[in-house]
Amino acid sequence: MKYTQLGRTGLKVGRLVLGTMNFGPQTDEADSHAIMDAALDAGINLFDTANVYGWGENKGRTEEIIGNWFAQGGERRDKVVLATKVYGNMGADGEAWPNHDKLSALNIRRAVDASLKRLRTDHIDLYQFHHIDRSTSFDEIWQAVDVLVQQGKILYAGSSNFPGYKIAQANETAARRGGTIGLVSEQCLYNLAERRAEMEVIPAARDYGLGVIPWSPLHGGLLGGVIRKEVQGGRRASGRAADTLADPAGRARIQAYEDLLDKHGIEPGEAALAWLLTRPGVTGPIVGPRTAEQLASALRAVELELSEELLASLDEIFPGPGPSPEAFAW
Repeated sequence: MKYTQLGRTGLKVGRLVLGTMNFGPQTDEADSHAIMDAALDAGINLFDTANVYGWGENKGRTEEIIGNWFAQGGERRDKVVLATKVYGNMGADGEAWPNHDKLSALNIRRAVDASLKRLRTDHIDLYQFHHIDRSTSFDEIWQAVDVLVQQGKILYAGSSNFPGYKIAQANETAARRGGTIGLVSEQCLYNLAERRAEMEVIPAARDYGLGVIPWSPLHGGLLGGVIRKEVQGGRRASGRAADTLADPAGRARIQAYEDLLDKHGIEPGEAALAWLLTRPGVTGPIVGPRTAEQLASALRAVELELSEELLASLDEIFPGPGPSPEAFAW
């Protein structure tokens, strides 16, 4: 595994991040533990989760699975940089009692303690805001974070799904308060097929020293050889991948992508991950394997070198928006 600093921090993390969203809903506890063992053996040290993972009446289940894995010992907790998130409504019925969701100081404190209990640990290394809270000021949020840092319950704070102006707002507020390091990472939707983050989110993250952690690097399976799998009778596309394939122009673009990589003898999913690792500001994409085989494929991407010719061809198929502000100003 190759390592890099997480943004401007001194924290070293692997170029792949283990996403755990499938643990519970799609992958049972035993297989989830096996995947985490394999990831750790391969050198992946940043594990990402969220308090709402497990979904529905099972919200929190994913954190519990990770906590049970930590409890097996063997230096598992010491070797992992643990990241989880706060914001979502944790009510099983979809109804939140007042102050039981979002980013008020009260809910942040409550959510941290609940996550620590489920994760069976005494601290969270990277505590991330899963969404912006339009009703809570960053002064209040940073006050809550400062207390948790002083208590030793969290070490760093990060964001997820923040627009560029909110990244700036958050870190300018932190700088004004003094003594608060501010956001150190941003998780955003970013991949070959979805490059809008290049317009403002990634420039803001780079200017403020945040490590960029892309989620959905295969765009819901769209970039993982979806047409080939469809032809071979494999798992059919769903969600945003199915929506793209339903559009003739979108399907033609994905077919061109798969044909290009077939010509170069490279697996599509591995190429999509390797492309992200070439992007400025990217710490490492989140991979959410359902099986050990999917994890092994993701690991191969770290060693994959994409030629300048291939990178140029990928840009032709999936052109980015261009530099900001020119991309939207003229």
